[in-house]
Amino acid sequence: MEEEAAKEETQLVLKVLEALKQASHELQANPSTHSAESDSASAIKALLELETESNSILSNDPHLSNLSKHLTNLKTLIDTLQKSGSRHGIRSFLSRRVRTHEISRVAGSIESEIQAWIDRETMVNLTRALQQFLSPAIPLSSSEEDKFLDIIDQFRNRLAQGFSSELQDLILKSKVFSDLESVLCGVNFSKRVREKSAYAIADLIKFNKDVFVGQVLMGQTVRALISMGSMASLEVVCSLIKLIKSPLVDDLEANGEIQKIISFLSLDDLLMKMTAMDCVLEIGYFGRKEAIESMINAGLIKKLVELQRSELGGDLIDLGKFDEEREKKGVEVDEFERNGMGRRENRERRFLESHPFASCVARFAVQLEVGEGLRQREKRAFKQEILKRVREASVSDAEAATIVAEVLWGSSP
Repeated sequence: MEEEAAKEETQLVLKVLEALKQASHELQANPSTHSAESDSASAIKALLELETESNSILSNDPHLSNLSKHLTNLKTLIDTLQKSGSRHGIRSFLSRRVRTHEISRVAGSIESEIQAWIDRETMVNLTRALQQFLSPAIPLSSSEEDKFLDIIDQFRNRLAQGFSSELQDLILKSKVFSDLESVLCGVNFSKRVREKSAYAIADLIKFNKDVFVGQVLMGQTVRALISMGSMASLEVVCSLIKLIKSPLVDDLEANGEIQKIISFLSLDDLLMKMTAMDCVLEIGYFGRKEAIESMINAGLIKKLVELQRSELGGDLIDLGKFDEEREKKGVEVDEFERNGMGRRENRERRFLESHPFASCVARFAVQLEVGEGLRQREKRAFKQEILKRVREASVSDAEAATIVAEVLWGSSP
């Protein structure tokens, strides 16, 4: 009962604070009080009403003492500014400008204090939920699992709002990353819980790559993601490759994970194959010599040739045929789209939506050519190796000639 009462009180405080935060944000943008109908006048009215209402609510939380002071200060500034509104002269004008600026500053302080309180509550709720979830003695029901996922979503939404050094300190002190990784690696947890934890880990990297990358590289995150073998887990791997780049690809190669990613290209699940293809292209862009060798030695080129030969493959060289097919199906293709090099990217995008493995050999070769991981002489050597493997994997001279032409056309000689 006491716990439920505490939660209800926290929700009441949060509701008041969210209203205060919105009003203070509007007041920062326009602190003028000249018009009674202006947005700032509405914000001021809301703040003054909430200041009276929130005194008793905020006084019980020591973290909100500064906020109460700011609200009282703001009320005094607004009263003074409104009283000076009827006066005229340069002194009154300058005085109003100074007080208007001060109102904007105090409104900003109010918003910062509120965000800091919300961040603390978010981290307290997340830490408590993770500890409960990781406790082997307390199996969670489906409804409790739903609540846990909601808390993870709240945390991810906060991370998406941008960096905050105060929030980062809270994250590091609470050791949230380690707990999220423990959930991700926990094979007894449900798939949706592990996947949501994986997305939260990726969001932490986006929040501050410099701080959290080391924990990814030293921990079990990537191996756990690949062993899960779900579309969501592969999406996170692909996202991490983009964020961490060559160091993560080096880690994948050292632990033999690249071969596992390539094996997903042979699954029947189309979405899994498409996501694995995205991973392959990202590895091609950021991978160093050892990683690319590992991919080619694992039979990647042969697999890409097979995918390009499939119904979902095809050749981007034949975009004209694609336009004809669309016209036969009644899809309008205007002259503006059909003609001109500037329209090619849009046509390729549409073609790839229905043929995700079209020209996949050349697309991989281009990633190596324009990527960051290889030296120039390594790029030339790998292109020759790709051409050799294409000829070996092709079922006919015509197929080999088409793919070879695409590789040579799609990347510089």
